[in-house]
Amino acid sequence: MTRMIYPGQTVGIIGGGQLGRMMALSAKEAGFKIAVLEPSIDSPCGQIADIRIVAPYDDEAALEELAEVSDVITYEFENIDYEGLKRLTEIAYVPQGAELVRITQNRVTEKEAIVNAGCPVAPYIVVNTYEELVEQINTIGYPCIVKTARGGYDGKGQQRLNREEDLSLAKGLIEHSQCVVESFVPFKMEISCIVQRNGYGETYCLPVGENIHVNHILHETIVPARITSETLKRAEDAASKIADQLQLIGTLAVEMFVLEDGLIVINELAPRPHNSGHYSIEACNISQFGQHIRAVCGWPLREPKLLMPAIMVNVLGQHVMPLSNSISKNPDWSIHLYGKAEAKVNRKMGHVTIMTNNVEETLVEVEKSGIWSE
Repeated sequence: MTRMIYPGQTVGIIGGGQLGRMMALSAKEAGFKIAVLEPSIDSPCGQIADIRIVAPYDDEAALEELAEVSDVITYEFENIDYEGLKRLTEIAYVPQGAELVRITQNRVTEKEAIVNAGCPVAPYIVVNTYEELVEQINTIGYPCIVKTARGGYDGKGQQRLNREEDLSLAKGLIEHSQCVVESFVPFKMEISCIVQRNGYGETYCLPVGENIHVNHILHETIVPARITSETLKRAEDAASKIADQLQLIGTLAVEMFVLEDGLIVINELAPRPHNSGHYSIEACNISQFGQHIRAVCGWPLREPKLLMPAIMVNVLGQHVMPLSNSISKNPDWSIHLYGKAEAKVNRKMGHVTIMTNNVEETLVEVEKSGIWSE
């Protein structure tokens, strides 16, 4: 049963990273209090929370404490303890439930859900041993990508096989995990469609973003994506179908490949606000974080509108110093830093959003700034 959560009540967040922080900032705008469960003391979300519970995500006493102080509970990332979340649903109001996390934590169940929603995925097989991979590889062919069923992100837990001689490269992955083996899809670009739905079935997609990755880490999101209206419709229809199939409450990021003919193939799902949706804080009439809070709090959703084209650029550890030195030169840039203490190489430290009437010119401007040369 969907409940309405009112300003002054407390939103509990499992996970204290930057997604939790931006979620919390949106919730505070609407007058909510914030409780966060996070193992580290000085987390990005913890810095702005009213109540901090410092404990592992599967700590039963900590989960009970979170339930006690919260009127509604959400989470900022999917690799939380499923069993702990399931128990939490029995003692607290967790409108997203635990099933969504169980399904999206495992690439096998995730792909089954996408197929059951009637949406296209790359041809794939599931293998449990290296011997199974050797026996079945010809049903997929080369090139292909071997991915661990659980736990991979930003390119980790993946191995591309271009030819038979590469098979042994996948041994390490399969020894530790069940794997999905996908046919490599020759794609024109990657896009993401972030779909958000409340407990009444009200559903909206954010403007679709075009994603550019560097070393398997998202570098830029360009909005609107440079795709045809037909491809846009396919993307939004697929995201909405998957949201309905999963009985989504909250946020689901649907990452897709666009093929040369404009057709789409679904790559991955993330059951939370997503890096590629950060542009929405400035560029839309409702951010992905504001809409997420509305969805889990039982509020009516707002139809998202893009106010102006935008480019979001991730700021990794090696970019913080050059960005800081360039603040005076770029008054039109919206700079977000997440409050992380240590700027490690390739660690996501923040992002920049640039509103623009000329995407191509602004892409060149970003390149010429030299901030992202490393």
